[in-house]
Amino acid sequence: MDKQQKTEEKVYSYMEENHMVQPGDKLILGVSGGADSVCLLFLLLEYRKRTDFEMTVVHVNHGLRGVEAQEDACYVEKLCREWEIPFYPVQGDVRSIAAEEKCSCEDAGRRLRYRVFQKAATELGGAKIAVAHNSNDRAETMLLHLFRGSGLKGLCGMEPVRENIIRPLLCLEREEIEAYLREKGISWCTDSTNGEDAYTRNRIRHHILLYAEQEISERTVSHMCRTAELLSETEEYLRQQAEDAGRRCIDGNRIDVVSFGALHPVLQKKILLHCMEDLSPTGKDIAAVHVKDVLTLFEREGNRSICLPFGIRFYRQYDAVFFERDDEERPRQEALPKLEFSELFLKNREEVPRNKYTKWFDYDKIKKSPVVRFRQKGDYLTISDGKGNVVHKSLKDYMVTEKIPREMRDRIPVLAEGSHILWLIGYRISEYYKIDRNTKHILQVKLLGDCTDSRTEEKHG
Repeated sequence: MDKQQKTEEKVYSYMEENHMVQPGDKLILGVSGGADSVCLLFLLLEYRKRTDFEMTVVHVNHGLRGVEAQEDACYVEKLCREWEIPFYPVQGDVRSIAAEEKCSCEDAGRRLRYRVFQKAATELGGAKIAVAHNSNDRAETMLLHLFRGSGLKGLCGMEPVRENIIRPLLCLEREEIEAYLREKGISWCTDSTNGEDAYTRNRIRHHILLYAEQEISERTVSHMCRTAELLSETEEYLRQQAEDAGRRCIDGNRIDVVSFGALHPVLQKKILLHCMEDLSPTGKDIAAVHVKDVLTLFEREGNRSICLPFGIRFYRQYDAVFFERDDEERPRQEALPKLEFSELFLKNREEVPRNKYTKWFDYDKIKKSPVVRFRQKGDYLTISDGKGNVVHKSLKDYMVTEKIPREMRDRIPVLAEGSHILWLIGYRISEYYKIDRNTKHILQVKLLGDCTDSRTEEKHG
């Protein structure tokens, strides 16, 4: 087997090990015209002889290199025409994106490319996106993340598969790629900006990584990529453990302080990071300092809150910590539960239902039509004072006494007659409306939906 065949088998084994391409798949190939992407194109053309899949080439001109960039586009178009592959060129304006989104041109270019690729993938009905990152790129990314401050996930560098993105060349070093193209007699375009130190990644490539290869180990890249694989396995294990632990201590947006506190600190941080990333619109811009700040809510008692980027907020209420985005809307009217009303006549010794989702009320005491809504100012209910007396208590005071978190109070529906609360749904009914020996007519109210469960008992009946 010659070097060319060895390179092909190395890539194809890597693709199959990571389940990158299946028969019938549609692939979007990002082809710039450089050595990496041209190599990817020709390797996939060969692989298509083994596995039937469709390919479409997308070429993005960043609008930075003038005539040189136009020549690259023409070269890629020529390749696609020769091999009868659909070709879609896209013209972008990286400088405008960088200015508008307040980021570097390097980052703006990356954002532009992936937006274009994802748009094309969607238009093709859920295609996979094949990009040409190699082992050197992975090592550079690891260093970049390390220098900027990163957790374990960032130190893994690039992944072979992430969502619908695949990286078939991640097992090859840059020298292997260029050697493969030379052996096949395939030319490629050279981006003049790759030789400049204007971009951070280029400085790492030209100085730091090159120095390590020359002065420390010529196998620096392969050693780093092997470490990245080990870190990826560890990261995946911790992710699974954090998910399992999270299911034990998180209910909705509520984290139980006691069960969370029993976890190892590594899992605690991982759980909080996942919560923050889920709330973040980009899944990014969450740092270790944010996790550290939120951990203080579990360490000290008292009702406090921590505000994070994107309006994310964690707050402590009694024995739980809650998390949410402050831009979430107040519950809308259509979010109110559906209730079924029916009139009954009390029979001798008929037992009053004690489950959470069906309640009986003395119909003769209700003078106005009850309505389902959320709480309003002035709402009250009647409760027993423990001495045989029935007294009015504001709904707000009752919620405080019952330790209902402040941010949940506007989300609990009530059944009300004016300002008098018949039923704080899920908690209790008012003493005033309870049936007694003088009751003749009963209003039965049943909460409809999947939550109905006659076995669930409500605290105050």
